[in-house]
Amino acid sequence: MSVKHQIARKDITDAGMTILSLDYVVGTGSNISVRIPGEELIAITPTGIAFDKMTPEMVAIIDMEGNRIDGEFEPSKALQMHLSIYKERDDINAIIHTHPTYCTALALARKPIPGAWEDMIESVGGCVNVSDYVLPNSNQIGPVVCAALADKLAVLLANNGLLTVGENLKRAITVAEICEKSAHSVLLAHMVGGPVPLPEQDCQLLKQFYNKKVCKL
Repeated sequence: MSVKHQIARKDITDAGMTILSLDYVVGTGSNISVRIPGEELIAITPTGIAFDKMTPEMVAIIDMEGNRIDGEFEPSKALQMHLSIYKERDDINAIIHTHPTYCTALALARKPIPGAWEDMIESVGGCVNVSDYVLPNSNQIGPVVCAALADKLAVLLANNGLLTVGENLKRAITVAEICEKSAHSVLLAHMVGGPVPLPEQDCQLLKQFYNKKVCKL
């Protein structure tokens, strides 16, 4: 096991404890993965083990075809979904699937998080779409999730929860926190008339502004 594998495994278990502390985890249903730099491999959480019981050695090392290269524990049942995303998006190095309360409420209702909060537009890239529903073991789950994720950093999984991505695990966790805050705010906004999504043109200008691609709106 190389040093890079050890680092990836430790990063995953640390991230697991972070999302556990945020109360974004229900039982063993959440999963986390990262690319291993310079190798066609990923590290992913094992199936059926809670984050507070997980050690780095339990994290599986998997190649891009889904073969287990190292680790005694079976990888998450969401493995194929993770691999599909990595193959589709070379800008993504980390994936986290969680069940924050307000995001999950919208996922159950199959309602997107509208692009109404500037901070979410900056962090996610606009509204958070809801994927079509497919059974967890379906071979269509990867393409379906990738289609709903598109070029953004978050997607709601219909009747399930939230999936966030990023250049690293820290970024994916931050995106999850912002999505949960936005989902909560959207549900509250419905009590006073409903959220007002920003026009797509304004969303694009905001993204450019936050990315320092333009100096003024």
